Amino acid sequence: MSFGLLVPGQGTQHPAMLPWLGREVTGGVALRALVATLGADWRARLADAAWADSNGVAQPLLVGIALAAWEALRDALPRPAAVAGYSVGELAAFAIAGVFDAEAALRLAGVRAAAMDACARTAPGGLLAVSDWPVAASAEAAAGEGLHVAIRLGAEQCLLGGPEAALDAAQARLAAAGARCKRLAIHVASHTPWMAAATQALRDAFGPLAFARPDALVVCDASARAERDPVALKEALAAQVSRTVAWDACMDALAERRLRCVLELGPGTTLSKLWNARHPAIPARAIDEFRSPAAAAAWVRQAAA
Repeated sequence: MSFGLLVPGQGTQHPAMLPWLGREVTGGVALRALVATLGADWRARLADAAWADSNGVAQPLLVGIALAAWEALRDALPRPAAVAGYSVGELAAFAIAGVFDAEAALRLAGVRAAAMDACARTAPGGLLAVSDWPVAASAEAAAGEGLHVAIRLGAEQCLLGGPEAALDAAQARLAAAGARCKRLAIHVASHTPWMAAATQALRDAFGPLAFARPDALVVCDASARAERDPVALKEALAAQVSRTVAWDACMDALAERRLRCVLELGPGTTLSKLWNARHPAIPARAIDEFRSPAAAAAWVRQAAA
């Protein structure tokens, strides 16, 4: 049985996500850490978009949700063959692979959010989603406005990051040319050089920490390569906040592991849809589609058999 896990990042959270979490599933280290970090009323407070979209909430929230979901699943499944986390989801992916524990992952999510917010105070920015347009053309338009490709999702889909005014100019330019554009509710220019100071802050934070050798392959955002070496994992986890994430190449690296199926472990279906469009021969579903973790585990067992 060979399966992989994908962990989503910011922008996928919603009040109705994984409705069984905190209701039927009430225990576990990750859920307790999430409650300790955000409060017992975290789900009700998701109706407040300003609160839910803030980095200091969204980043530990996404990490905690993914790890709580995995704790609800893991006794019903073998270890995954490989994992990959999209943006902040990489912290949860590392924890699932045993690099550090769930409590450390949530603490580091807070450190990551604070470091990125500090960068944003000196260089305010955000992200623009561009689709139905060649990434090379988007990159050219981005460079013309002083922006960078933050995340590459496919041949005609990417996120651009940089200052707000430059994003406005790029959006107008690309939309006029025929591209589909949407500003994201993320208020930092993540995965661009504007986050260089955050990368250094994370290197400093990771320095004294013990990273264990993972028991599953971790495909890293910064390199789109499967890694097991703890030193390489430390550097990759710090570097990804200021480096373009080639998510399309990350998916390809996972597919090379000869997986039988993939499960998206968190809110929404964004990553599973991207996967199915790129690797339709390896089925993917999202845990948010299932009514219970038991149903999700049953699908993985059947698909991976």
